[in-house]
Amino acid sequence: MSGEQKTKAKGEQVKGKIKETAGRMTGDEHLEAEGRAEQTKGDARAAKEKTKDVFKH
Repeated sequence: MSGEQKTKAKGEQVKGKIKETAGRMTGDEHLEAEGRAEQTKGDARAAKEKTKDVFKH
């Protein structure tokens, strides 16, 4: 996985987890859902990069 894309994916996952936790703590369901969506986006980006690495080697 390229370093830049790996960092971006991890950043999205962390940012999403923070949003989800903040939403849960404040009772903001919209923020919680937004956080889960952002985590999923980061997971998808990481999976895409791992797949590219498999076919690269």
